[in-house]
Amino acid sequence: MTAFALDGVYPPQEDSQLLIDVLAGGAPLKGRSVVDLGTGSGVVAVAAAQLGARSVTAFDICPTAVRCARGNALAAGVEVHVRLGSWSQALECEPFDVVVCNPPYVPSGAEVDTGSIPPWAGPMTAWDGGEDGRLVLDPLCATVPQMLSDDGALLLVQSEFSDIGKSVTLLREAGLETKIAAVQSIPFGPVLSAHARELEASGRLTAGRRHELLAVIRAEKR
Repeated sequence: MTAFALDGVYPPQEDSQLLIDVLAGGAPLKGRSVVDLGTGSGVVAVAAAQLGARSVTAFDICPTAVRCARGNALAAGVEVHVRLGSWSQALECEPFDVVVCNPPYVPSGAEVDTGSIPPWAGPMTAWDGGEDGRLVLDPLCATVPQMLSDDGALLLVQSEFSDIGKSVTLLREAGLETKIAAVQSIPFGPVLSAHARELEASGRLTAGRRHELLAVIRAEKR
């Protein structure tokens, strides 16, 4: 993955790269509009622009992330319209051909020692998915069809610990043709390492295991 300026923003990791790989390996982006929800450093949005998308829009609630993503797009020599605001503000735009999202999906309760997470891992809002990891996933799965043009597609990356199967079910119930496009097993980083004991206590994680399964879900509007 190309080195990106971070400036206190959540650093791109394996989940971002897996999402980019699926984006690059799918239908050509030439002539298509793309929106990146929760862009962070802008790494996925920049990749979409480099892959030839007609237009790329990106949203983030963090002003620092917005500045960072704009700077990274400028450094890469591509045009990305980075906007300050929640992912849900994409509903106020014209429908997009492709929606990409790497949302906060880590289940996080009161017992987690967040003080053990190094500052370079980025702000808590970038990874904290609430008690079950689905604080963003549930409303996103319910409303994403409204963001998509006809024949548009969602690419969503998440962890096994936030219930991949539930996302697939919700997207299908919303009327989208849904499948798992890619999976990858990776070792825990600092965020999940800090959550390991709580995940074990909740039964989501087998005692002593320190790797997670990531999945990219592809959901198409037909």
